Amino acid sequence: MSRIDDLVKQCAPDGVEYRNLGDLVRFKNGKDHKHLGPGNFPVYGSGGVMRYVDAYAYDKPSVLIPRKGSLGNVFYVDTPFWTVDTIFYTEIDESVIVPRFLYHYMGTVGLGDMNQAGGVPSQTQSVLNRIRTPVPPLEVQREIVRLLDRFTELEAELEAELEARRAQYAHYRDSLLSFREAGGVRWIPMSDCGAFVRGRRFTKSDMVTRGIPCIHYGEIYTNYGVAATETISFVREDLRPTLRFAKPGDVVIASVGETVEDVAKAVAWLGDTEVAIHDDSFAFRSDVDPTYIAYVMQTAAFQAQKEKCVARAKVKRVSGENLGKIVIPVPDLAEQQRIVGILNKFEAILGDLSSGLPAEIEARRAQYAYYRDRLLSFEEAQA
Repeated sequence: MSRIDDLVKQCAPDGVEYRNLGDLVRFKNGKDHKHLGPGNFPVYGSGGVMRYVDAYAYDKPSVLIPRKGSLGNVFYVDTPFWTVDTIFYTEIDESVIVPRFLYHYMGTVGLGDMNQAGGVPSQTQSVLNRIRTPVPPLEVQREIVRLLDRFTELEAELEAELEARRAQYAHYRDSLLSFREAGGVRWIPMSDCGAFVRGRRFTKSDMVTRGIPCIHYGEIYTNYGVAATETISFVREDLRPTLRFAKPGDVVIASVGETVEDVAKAVAWLGDTEVAIHDDSFAFRSDVDPTYIAYVMQTAAFQAQKEKCVARAKVKRVSGENLGKIVIPVPDLAEQQRIVGILNKFEAILGDLSSGLPAEIEARRAQYAYYRDRLLSFEEAQA
């Protein structure tokens, strides 16, 4: 910090000039990408990279700022890329402002709070053009970028380590459940070893702090792991006659999701009471160990079959009939329980890592945000 302070005093003794963002960059609209073939160039939307294509729209360093959707996201790209119409890219005057400096600064201005619409969150170019932006001397900008990039690089290393551990675990799980070298394992459709019971609708307004334990389909891929003994939500007691329930030993399966990956996420219900389930989910009831089923449904082999069954409308959906066609390995109960015991131990190890590493990642993010905000606060030069 002292080096930055000394640099600012030396290079801008009378304070730092602030200018409107529109004086420093030109905002450019993205374009449709559906006509492009597969390739190596990323296509960015407001949520990040959507796909890779064989053409690019811009090939210089740029800061990407969402126009619709996830307005709080900011992306820095220094390789050729394409953008869609939900996100602006910027042509930056590098003689005045370092692109990476601008990227760091845009994280401080509260873009997520600048919604200009009542429906889908939207941003306008005119508002962005008026954002007051510090323009310290280039030497100061580069030194600030160097310091802040240290934090982001460490965070990226931690995230890569966590992802590597998850991939390692997934590979072991898939290998264990492939039964390549095991004889006597039956591969049968899910409908032949159990039944799907669809839930009944309840809304978030029906939820209460105490009442009937329930599992909402959206919670399955956000709040639950492979198995659960307690619910995080409850619905009103007076709704009991209208509800359908998963029994202890059932597998609760989400039948819809925003992405194909989210569809058919599953949690084994191991609690000692029935739980109400939403009509966008199923209870799978069988004699197969429920936690074993939930693990099988995480495998790449299961996902490959499931992808052929998902209806790809705006909301992705799978029916109980189509889930029932998916073939799964069913060894004897003792082998199921042996495998569950092994994978539970790996889950516990991964859970320890996943609580330690994400906590460290979050600490690094907080540290980065603290120093970013300090380093990018300047006394403005008087006109």
